[in-house]
Amino acid sequence: MRNNLPDNEQAVWILKTRGPLPLHALAEALQVTTEGARFQLQKLAADGLVQATTAVKGRGRPQQIWSLTEKSESRFPDTHAELTVRLISSIRETLGEDALNAVILSQQKNSIRKYNTELKQFPELPEKLQELAALRDKEGYMASCTKEGDSFLLIENHCPICAAAKLCQGFCKAELETFRAVLGKDVKVQREDHIVAGARRCAYRITPRTI
Repeated sequence: MRNNLPDNEQAVWILKTRGPLPLHALAEALQVTTEGARFQLQKLAADGLVQATTAVKGRGRPQQIWSLTEKSESRFPDTHAELTVRLISSIRETLGEDALNAVILSQQKNSIRKYNTELKQFPELPEKLQELAALRDKEGYMASCTKEGDSFLLIENHCPICAAAKLCQGFCKAELETFRAVLGKDVKVQREDHIVAGARRCAYRITPRTI
């Protein structure tokens, strides 16, 4: 997907998926010179899409770190955010919290059925996690999975239901429970980063229980 984007959009994509970066790292990711990267960033900054902060590490020279602004974050879709928020508020006000929880549980069961169907052909954990990440990526979560030592990290760089999740934490709880259900009792699933709590991404540590 990234390769089909214009140069300046690629810079936004990289900062979204990798987080804040210094100029040289972004230039390397874009495969351009530092001057080329600086030109792109200055153009994006003029449009209010990126911002730079100064970081000092040790005795070295201060370094500019580039990150996305709220305006830029809003370019990534929050699926039907306004309508979803209105529906959640209406259910809560007219039918009560129990009814809202029942709706979330129903959606969770549907997700578990869907993922179980898609993942049943992958008995080994590494392949299963890669397929789960691919499914989540198609759903708009900008997801990927990497191996880290004896465990795996399922990363979601974007939350397409963020407005709903902020209004009702039940969605986040259901997501974690869904992963635990489809991956089975032989693995431990822990959320390490949480967008709703202020993190740049959601990340889940998945560890085989035999380790």
